[in-house]
This record gives sequence, structure tokens and C-alpha cells, in this order.
Amino acid sequence: MSIVLGYDESPGAKAALATAIDIAGRFGERLVVVFATEPPGRLGEERRSHEAALEQLGHDAVRHALDAAAAAGVDAVATLAPQRPVDALLDQAEEHDARVIVVGTWGESPIRGAILGSTPHKLLHLSRRPVLCVPVRA
Repeated sequence: MSIVLGYDESPGAKAALATAIDIAGRFGERLVVVFATEPPGRLGEERRSHEAALEQLGHDAVRHALDAAAAAGVDAVATLAPQRPVDALLDQAEEHDARVIVVGTWGESPIRGAILGSTPHKLLHLSRRPVLCVPVRA
């Protein structure tokens, strides 16, 4: 089994990283850090530019997360998934037999998330595995 973490270096993701490292360490599970790289646009040169920028951002983000896990003595791997965040996390959770999917919450009100479909909100409704939503600590 594993702990799957959605990570993008936002304040919510940083809070989720600390929690995911703690859980993985306590249960002796592998931490799987997932960064989704699908850009919002669908066509043209703009999409390719967004993909390249997201991939670079993703490489930097997961390297920071892997460094934090290593410093805590937690076995971790990273995946840059060319999908939307929800799809990437659901697929990785299945592939790595996740005990739990960990994501941060930050930047959206519950109503906005319900209407527009935030990643944590979607995961709570679509995942067959437990989802842990970690708030940013004040």
C-alpha cells in the first residue's frame, strides 16, 4: 500500500505534504507524490507552452517534496501525470494501491469549490479510496 499526495507547492499542498510524510512514516508506507501537468487549454502553441511550463514547475515541486520525505526518512517516488489533477490522483491511487489520498485545501470557499469543482471536492465524490483534506494551518 501507499500514501498518494497531490502536490503543487501551494500553501495547501505544503500542509498536505507534512501530513502525508507523517502518515507514511507512521505506517511504513511509500509516499507517492503526484503533480498533474495537463494545461487548461486544448489546442495550439499555447498548449505546448503551458505543458512545458507545467512540466518544469512539476519537476521542481516534486523534487522539493522528495527532499522533504527523504529528510524524514520516508520512502517516496514522484509522478508527473499528463492529466487533470483529479484524474491523475485517482489513477495513481489505483496503480499504487493507496491507503489514502492526501490533498491540501486552500484558496477556495466551500461553495466556490462545490460550484466550480475543486480538486478536493471532486475527490471526495469520485474516489473509492479515503481522501484526507488538510487545511492550511494559521
